[in-house]
Amino acid sequence: MELLLATAVGVLTASGIYLILRKRTFPVILGLSQLTYAVNVFLFASGRLAVNAPPVLNKYADVAYTDPLPQALVLTAIVISFGMTAVIVMLALAAYLSSRSDRIDMGPAPGDDA
Repeated sequence: MELLLATAVGVLTASGIYLILRKRTFPVILGLSQLTYAVNVFLFASGRLAVNAPPVLNKYADVAYTDPLPQALVLTAIVISFGMTAVIVMLALAAYLSSRSDRIDMGPAPGDDA
Protein backbone atom coordinates (compact mmCIF):
# COMPACT_ATOMS: atom_id res chain seq x y z
CA MET A 1 0.00 0.00 0.00
CA GLU A 2 2.85 2.38 0.81
CA LEU A 3 4.47 1.70 -2.58
CA LEU A 4 1.20 2.50 -4.34
CA LEU A 5 0.80 5.79 -2.49
CA ALA A 6 4.44 6.75 -3.01
CA THR A 7 4.06 6.05 -6.73
CA ALA A 8 0.87 8.10 -6.86
CA VAL A 9 2.57 11.05 -5.14
CA GLY A 10 5.53 10.79 -7.51
CA VAL A 11 3.38 10.62 -10.64
CA LEU A 12 1.16 13.51 -9.52
CA THR A 13 4.20 15.63 -8.66
CA ALA A 14 5.99 14.88 -11.93
CA SER A 15 2.94 15.54 -14.09
CA GLY A 16 2.13 18.69 -12.10
CA ILE A 17 5.62 20.10 -12.61
CA TYR A 18 5.47 19.20 -16.31
CA LEU A 19 2.17 21.03 -16.71
CA ILE A 20 3.37 24.07 -14.77
CA LEU A 21 6.20 24.50 -17.28
CA ARG A 22 3.79 24.82 -20.23
CA LYS A 23 3.26 28.14 -22.04
CA ARG A 24 -0.52 28.35 -21.69
CA THR A 25 -2.51 29.24 -18.59
CA PHE A 26 -4.92 26.28 -18.52
CA PRO A 27 -2.19 23.59 -18.25
CA VAL A 28 -0.50 25.70 -15.55
CA ILE A 29 -3.72 25.72 -13.53
CA LEU A 30 -4.10 21.95 -13.99
CA GLY A 31 -0.47 21.46 -12.90
CA LEU A 32 -1.02 23.46 -9.73
CA SER A 33 -4.11 21.38 -8.99
CA GLN A 34 -2.15 18.16 -9.46
CA LEU A 35 0.56 19.40 -7.13
CA THR A 36 -2.04 20.14 -4.46
CA TYR A 37 -3.46 16.63 -4.94
CA ALA A 38 0.04 15.20 -4.48
CA VAL A 39 0.51 17.17 -1.26
CA ASN A 40 -2.91 16.02 -0.01
CA VAL A 41 -2.10 12.35 -0.67
CA PHE A 42 1.29 12.80 1.02
CA LEU A 43 -0.31 14.39 4.09
CA PHE A 44 -2.94 11.68 4.25
CA ALA A 45 -0.31 8.93 4.01
CA SER A 46 1.74 10.52 6.79
CA GLY A 47 -0.91 9.49 9.31
CA ARG A 48 -0.05 5.78 9.15
CA LEU A 49 -2.15 3.72 6.81
CA ALA A 50 -4.50 1.72 9.01
CA VAL A 51 -7.43 -0.07 7.41
CA ASN A 52 -10.76 -0.15 9.30
CA ALA A 53 -9.35 1.75 12.27
CA PRO A 54 -11.32 4.58 13.85
CA PRO A 55 -9.70 8.04 14.17
CA VAL A 56 -10.57 8.24 17.89
CA LEU A 57 -8.98 6.80 21.00
CA ASN A 58 -10.81 4.40 23.25
CA LYS A 59 -9.62 4.64 26.84
CA TYR A 60 -11.33 1.37 27.83
CA ALA A 61 -9.78 -0.85 25.16
CA ASP A 62 -6.37 -1.09 23.58
CA VAL A 63 -7.31 -1.02 19.88
CA ALA A 64 -5.54 0.35 16.83
CA TYR A 65 -6.49 3.84 15.79
CA THR A 66 -5.72 6.21 12.96
CA ASP A 67 -4.14 9.59 13.63
CA PRO A 68 -6.85 12.22 13.00
CA LEU A 69 -4.42 15.14 12.55
CA PRO A 70 -3.43 14.34 8.91
CA GLN A 71 -7.11 13.95 8.04
CA ALA A 72 -7.82 17.41 9.43
CA LEU A 73 -4.81 18.84 7.59
CA VAL A 74 -5.97 17.31 4.29
CA LEU A 75 -9.48 18.69 4.76
CA THR A 76 -8.07 22.15 5.41
CA ALA A 77 -5.71 21.86 2.43
CA ILE A 78 -8.59 20.88 0.14
CA VAL A 79 -10.57 23.97 1.12
CA ILE A 80 -7.58 26.28 0.72
CA SER A 81 -6.56 24.79 -2.63
CA PHE A 82 -10.12 25.14 -3.95
CA GLY A 83 -10.14 28.82 -3.02
CA MET A 84 -6.70 29.43 -4.50
CA THR A 85 -7.66 27.62 -7.71
CA ALA A 86 -10.69 29.89 -8.04
CA VAL A 87 -8.46 32.96 -7.58
CA ILE A 88 -5.95 31.71 -10.16
CA VAL A 89 -8.71 30.94 -12.67
CA MET A 90 -10.10 34.47 -12.27
CA LEU A 91 -6.62 36.00 -12.72
CA ALA A 92 -6.03 33.89 -15.84
CA LEU A 93 -9.43 34.89 -17.22
CA ALA A 94 -8.70 38.58 -16.59
CA ALA A 95 -5.30 38.26 -18.27
CA TYR A 96 -6.88 36.52 -21.25
CA LEU A 97 -9.61 39.13 -21.62
CA SER A 98 -7.11 41.99 -21.46
CA SER A 99 -4.58 40.57 -23.94
CA ARG A 100 -6.70 38.16 -26.04
CA SER A 101 -4.06 35.49 -25.57
CA ASP A 102 -3.49 32.89 -22.91
CA ARG A 103 0.27 32.64 -23.42
CA ILE A 104 2.31 33.27 -20.29
CA ASP A 105 5.69 33.98 -21.84
CA MET A 106 7.12 37.47 -21.60
CA GLY A 107 8.04 37.96 -25.24
CA PRO A 108 5.72 39.00 -28.09
CA ALA A 109 3.43 36.35 -29.47
CA PRO A 110 4.27 34.90 -32.87
CA GLY A 111 2.68 37.03 -35.56
CA ASP A 112 2.73 40.24 -33.50
CA ASP A 113 4.25 43.30 -35.16
CA ALA A 114 5.71 44.60 -31.90
